[in-house]
Amino acid sequence: MFDADRPRSVAGFWAELLGWQVAVDRPDEVDIAANDPDGLEIALTFLPAEHAKRGKNRIHLDLASRSLDHQCVQVDRALALGARPIDIGQGAVPWVVLADPEGNEFCVLEPREQYVDTGAIAAIVVDTTDPLRLAAFWSAASGWPLGYDTAEVAGLRSATGLGSWLEFVRTGESKSGRNRLRLDLTSFPADDPALEVERLRAAGAIPLAAGSLGAAPGLPLADPETNEFCLLRPAPHFSTV
Repeated sequence: MFDADRPRSVAGFWAELLGWQVAVDRPDEVDIAANDPDGLEIALTFLPAEHAKRGKNRIHLDLASRSLDHQCVQVDRALALGARPIDIGQGAVPWVVLADPEGNEFCVLEPREQYVDTGAIAAIVVDTTDPLRLAAFWSAASGWPLGYDTAEVAGLRSATGLGSWLEFVRTGESKSGRNRLRLDLTSFPADDPALEVERLRAAGAIPLAAGSLGAAPGLPLADPETNEFCLLRPAPHFSTV
């Protein structure tokens, strides 16, 4: 889920860059998703922002590439669509760090075997002071199993083995302020909403006051590091960003 100053415009940027299609187009919400959603359990939703972007986002997207030439093509396409290069202290790295037209950071990765079958989005990356702890919460919340963990990064992926990774990368910076990007969960149709909230709270979720995420749909909660998220009504995809 993106808070956006111009939801339709920034959604259009991401739809073009990823090769996705607009699934919902309303004044208060724009959703985009892959054209062929088989095995993919994420979509991107863009809502009107209530606050200006401040500092580096705590959540960002990593885009996959098939070859070094394809990486260059992806970077050139992003720049032509309105992205710009940015320096967040990455130094000399094989990936390229860019910002979308509203300043949201993302990376175009060099080809990596781990991401050969993820689709356009290799990973959704979350900064954290404790990768394994936060991965354990989101594994319990989403049902995605832990795929790997090291001292610096932990990764989850759908049990189907398809779609993007959800990765938690160690940072020394604690969360400050409300996230401009967030993960949202969608419950299954048969779930009892009250029991689902109880399950999430038992895993470590923190309840938030009604309206604390503005007009965002669903029940507002936060993970153990206070990253905000919503529990949404049942829909075909379990989570959005």
